Amino acid sequence: MNRGLTTEHEAESGRWLAEVCELGAMQHGETEPQAILNAVSFALGALADKIERGEATDEELALVLAD
Repeated sequence: MNRGLTTEHEAESGRWLAEVCELGAMQHGETEPQAILNAVSFALGALADKIERGEATDEELALVLAD
């Protein structure tokens, strides 16, 4: 799930922002690893909800089912 993962340090606040680009999931953290963990966790939760509702696209499913 590291494909399409970006991070950015916000100099003003000192926080990190991480985004799982394919799913549009962005989260903050005090450290870069924490921001990544928060974003991936949020993205997986959002995708799980979409799967349960039958709304996940083939592209979204491929992100977690790919080799």
